[in-house]
Amino acid sequence: MLVLSRRRNQQIVFGDKIVLTVVSVRGQRVRLDIDAPREVAVRRKEIYDAARKEQAVWRLKEPLGDLRRCHHTGQ
Repeated sequence: MLVLSRRRNQQIVFGDKIVLTVVSVRGQRVRLDIDAPREVAVRRKEIYDAARKEQAVWRLKEPLGDLRRCHHTGQ
């Protein structure tokens, strides 16, 4: 893990195409601007985690259907 200190208007560059800029710092809150190509998904961690958890629940429900299909086709 890399920990960096940045001040307002300072930037961090990821590769050649992603730039993170510190917009403001007020107490415990930091506002960031993320400039990334459209094909790069940028999400807050708590939203990402919730989506992954929901996907895991759906994956748990799917195997029964897969097993039934395999049984009927002889695979």
